[in-house]
Amino acid sequence: MLSAFFDLIGAIQKTAKREYFLKIIIIRHGDPDYEHDTLTQKGVKEAELLTKRTVNMGIDEIWCSPLGRAKATAEGTIKALGKTPRIESWLREFDALVPQPETGNLSYAWDFRPRIYQNDDLIYSDRWMESPLYNTEDFKTKYEQLCRGIDEMLAAHGYKKEGRIFTTEKGNDDTLALFCHFGVEGFILSYLFSTSPHFFHQNFVALPTSVTTIYTEEREEGIVAFRCCGYGDISHLYAGNEPPSFSARFCEKFDSSDRHD
Repeated sequence: MLSAFFDLIGAIQKTAKREYFLKIIIIRHGDPDYEHDTLTQKGVKEAELLTKRTVNMGIDEIWCSPLGRAKATAEGTIKALGKTPRIESWLREFDALVPQPETGNLSYAWDFRPRIYQNDDLIYSDRWMESPLYNTEDFKTKYEQLCRGIDEMLAAHGYKKEGRIFTTEKGNDDTLALFCHFGVEGFILSYLFSTSPHFFHQNFVALPTSVTTIYTEEREEGIVAFRCCGYGDISHLYAGNEPPSFSARFCEKFDSSDRHD
């Protein structure tokens, strides 16, 4: 039933008129085995169900993190579509470490408990990089590397960031699939939308093999904005009767047995 459903969707897409905008599909890796940088058995199953979906998404290019869990997730799509992926270091998990204000202990720049940032007036503003939570040399260096990678990808398709907007002389209708990670996805969205990444890291969650879809709008000639028409979609898991992974989530109640850290 699942294969027949996605085959039907694919047939509809093949007969439909080509969409005239750049589409970026951001896909998080499957349920991770972080110790060995690969997928758990559950993650393998998730990736198989994802592939049944991605083969019918009209993907023109595959861009992939160099980390094993992302490559393992992309493998089925790569083989099914016969695409040669672009392995890009800027798509690896964003691993800049910043000191926690209370303890000085280092943590990832996208993993904070709410009490730490509740009184930080900068973190949700345009000046978010001035927040003590982000204001380190390691963070700035790695964030600049990430932004250069995004700029180079967009430039190859005719787009350039200028302030809060993007410009183009001649856009295109390519569909790019980025196989990557939760942390870096938040920073990519932040850059495309010219807003603080804190929203995407603390108020949204992209579960394993989730699909986020971004597309361009050019309402004024040469002036482009990116919009999201679907965030963290895991309908392929539900269609395959596969429960979502808990990875990237934390306990819903403090007295539950789910992860707190």
